[in-house]
Amino acid sequence: MTDCLFCKIVAKEIPAEVVYETGRVLAFRDIDPQAPTHVLVIPKEHHADAAALAEADDGLADDVLKAAHAVALQEGVTDSGYRVVFNTGPGAGQTVFHVHAHVLGGRNLTWPPG
Repeated sequence: MTDCLFCKIVAKEIPAEVVYETGRVLAFRDIDPQAPTHVLVIPKEHHADAAALAEADDGLADDVLKAAHAVALQEGVTDSGYRVVFNTGPGAGQTVFHVHAHVLGGRNLTWPPG
């Protein structure tokens, strides 16, 4: 998609602080972090939201989740705990319509999230 912010990051048209990458997945630091560790994990292939990713049914959702865990390990938040969040749709707070998992950690994460 030519107007998608995250597709432009994948294409290296917009800079990002990449912390993890595979052939199908990219992870980079959120520009407005809500926790000491706040990394976005995206598939390089465009899917609008988590529902579309689930319907892709080609193992891509698995790759995104495995990458989220790899990021948590790399960031050192697995022992204290971390959260993986997919916002799906505007009512859930999704503002960029390229599916992305937020990996949050490095502080106590309260519940409910808000």
